Formats: sequence, structure tokens, C-alpha cells
Amino acid sequence: MIPVLLFLVFSQVGFSRYVEEPLVPVTVNTLVIGVKTTEKYHNTRVKDILDTWFKLAPNIVYFVTDTEDALLNRTTRNKAILSDCVHGHNREGLCCKMNAELELFMSLKAKWACHFDDDNYVHVAQLLRTVQKYDWTRDWYIGKPSTVGPVVLETSDSKVDFWFATGGAGFCLSRSLLTKMNSYIRNGGFELLCELLKLPDDITLGYLITYLLNVNLTVVPKFHSHLEMLHDLRQDELHKQISLSAGSYVTGEKNVVNVPELFDATDDPQRFRSIHCFIYGSC
Repeated sequence: MIPVLLFLVFSQVGFSRYVEEPLVPVTVNTLVIGVKTTEKYHNTRVKDILDTWFKLAPNIVYFVTDTEDALLNRTTRNKAILSDCVHGHNREGLCCKMNAELELFMSLKAKWACHFDDDNYVHVAQLLRTVQKYDWTRDWYIGKPSTVGPVVLETSDSKVDFWFATGGAGFCLSRSLLTKMNSYIRNGGFELLCELLKLPDDITLGYLITYLLNVNLTVVPKFHSHLEMLHDLRQDELHKQISLSAGSYVTGEKNVVNVPELFDATDDPQRFRSIHCFIYGSC
């Protein structure tokens, strides 16, 4: 029987009464989740996560950030990981934090390590069910591309093409694969590779895994990013998805999941609280 957590959220935004939510029965030995964020979003995007899906598995979710935040660290029970990275949403900072996240994954030695951005809603139970279909003692790179074709990288003496899992939708790595990545990660190696290629962190990771290590991307369509038309997702299929998101599409229009809006838009701009209520049936 799945244990049930009864909790009360003491905040002006989000849940304001007792609700029953099933904790996902998982430990850091099986699965660890890293969320990459920055100081700018501690009180917005990160708060949305803390008020929703973080509560389903608080023992396995870590936040990799660029600023010391005592409140965040206390709220997450020391799972706010301070990286030595520049502030902001730029390639240098993102690659640095991805390096820190990968080093965290290596140190925790979980069977599975999954990355998500701070604008992702994660259905943790569905994530766990998905990775458990695969053998963690083999090399697995699981996610979903956001491009219609592979990335083509040309240098002075070669031309390579490879696929990558978009970081904005999330991806998962088996322990076996992480072990083989170690020599490229340690001592800031991944950050240096980013700088050498002049590519974003998720594309650099795809290059490392699919080209240098020759491990193909296993595509799972249940990962979703803000690069998709999120409102086209069927409501009766939401409980089957692994990750959802929010943001702006190429048209610049508001791009959110189509669920009943149970909170004011100023209190729930990404609709994560409404999504959470919709999936679990109460809030």
C-alpha cells in the first residue's frame, strides 16, 4: 500500500487546506532528480515546484543553483546545491550548472539520474515507472529531441551528426552510462567541452553521449517542454505524461497545459498547481 502524506501548506499561494497525496515509494538508491535553477526563480518557479510535485518525493529531488539561499536549503532539507557558477541564463552558467548536476549524480550513485528544468512539472510516479522498464546496468540515455533532425556539427576536418534530448523536457541517465561519462565530467570537464564546442549544455551532452560514447538516444514521447504546443495535450492523457512545462512558443503567445484554472493566474502562472490538482483529483 502506498503511504499517504497528510500535509498543510502554510502559504498565501497554492494549497491552503489539508489534502491527501500519495508519496512515491522511491529512494535515492533507485532514482535521483536534479533541477537546474537560478536565483531569479527561487521565489517563483522553484516555489511552484515545492508547492506541487516536490512533495511527492522530497527525498530524491535536488536543486542546483548559483546563489546561497538558506530558506530554500532548509525547505528542501539541505537539497539546494550551491554551484560555483555565474548567475543568469547564459551558456556559460548553464553548462557550469549542468557539470555540477552531473557531478552530483555521480556522487549519489543512484540507479537512475534524471534532469529537469525549473519550468517543468514532473509526474514522479510515471517517471519511476518508465525508468524501471530499463536495465540500469546497461547504458541508457532517455529523453525526447526537440529538433526535426539530428544536429550537424562541422569542424575544420570532420562533420558529425547526432541527436540530443532537449533539457527543457528532461532526460534520464542510467548509472552504467554515468560511470562511463565520469572522465568527461570530473574537474569541470563537461564545462570545458561546452566551451570547446560553443554549444548549449543539452546539445553538448548529446554530443558526449551519442557521438563520443556511441550510446543512442532512446526517445520517450512523454517528456514535454515549452517548445511544444502544450495546450494541445489531451486532458485524459495528462496522467500518463512524465513532464509538462509552461512558457512562450514561437508565436509569443502564452503556452500552458489546458486544465481547469483553479487558481488566479498571478498565483499560478505556469498552472502547475492546477495541473497537480487535476492529476490527483483534489487540492
